[in-house]
Amino acid sequence: MLAWKWIRSRPVTGVALALLGAIAILIGSVMMAEPRLDRKWVENLSLMPKIELSRGSFSLDGVNNWSYTEDGPATKTAGRFANTFDDLRNVWFVVEPQPGGDYAAHTLVLFEFGGDRIVGLTVEARLEEGETYDAVAGVFNKFELSYIWSTARDLLTRRVTFLDKDVYVYPLRLEEKQKRDFLRALIEQSIDVSTHARFYNTITSNCTNELAKVAGLGWHYSWVLTGYSPQRLYELKLIPGETFEKAKADALMKTGIASWHALSAPEFDSALLAELRRRHPA
Repeated sequence: MLAWKWIRSRPVTGVALALLGAIAILIGSVMMAEPRLDRKWVENLSLMPKIELSRGSFSLDGVNNWSYTEDGPATKTAGRFANTFDDLRNVWFVVEPQPGGDYAAHTLVLFEFGGDRIVGLTVEARLEEGETYDAVAGVFNKFELSYIWSTARDLLTRRVTFLDKDVYVYPLRLEEKQKRDFLRALIEQSIDVSTHARFYNTITSNCTNELAKVAGLGWHYSWVLTGYSPQRLYELKLIPGETFEKAKADALMKTGIASWHALSAPEFDSALLAELRRRHPA
């Protein structure tokens, strides 16, 4: 009773104490949370592949290969992708702008191999069934982290055909060793994340800064405000072009991707690469 009377006589202090208590509870719940691998995930984020990695080659068993129409998934399959690191040709940086402003985007990478073969990686908040993504909640250990490997058709037609989003595909200017080291490091990270659960974090472990950390790039605000990441890569001379505006215009691929959505995954890879080579001749 005495405490209650004291608080009533000092309403501003009481409100401040209540806020501090709520913050303490929130911090405590965040610190007590433990990431897990065994939740009931949404289907398209449920599969992280089994990986075999050697000095010169790798295999990914469980690569998503869904196809999409405007109404949603048409087929839901997964397969195996195996290759050597020496066969890696190019790395492509994909940007999917999000509603709300230029600052927000989802990013992912595509790896091109000889024979017009592509495999892609998307780093995402691993949602449970019934969950929706929330950037604020993502700061407070709400979601686990996932490294999902998929075909180019799966990744790109989901965004263009089903979600009706723009997609930009930028070439990355990397030396041959940098390409191979980047791929190997991401595969090693995939093994770790698929066997030792980690939390996604909007600020420190999101779709873009996970890639930037693996690539050894220094901190930059665009790894958090991810819509600005392609401009930062251009400033670092990792995306080529006379101007960034020209590079961005050349990277917009929505129309082509929409026209190829009914192709098989290998046919999609060939069509995509033919257009990319036309836009970015060696």
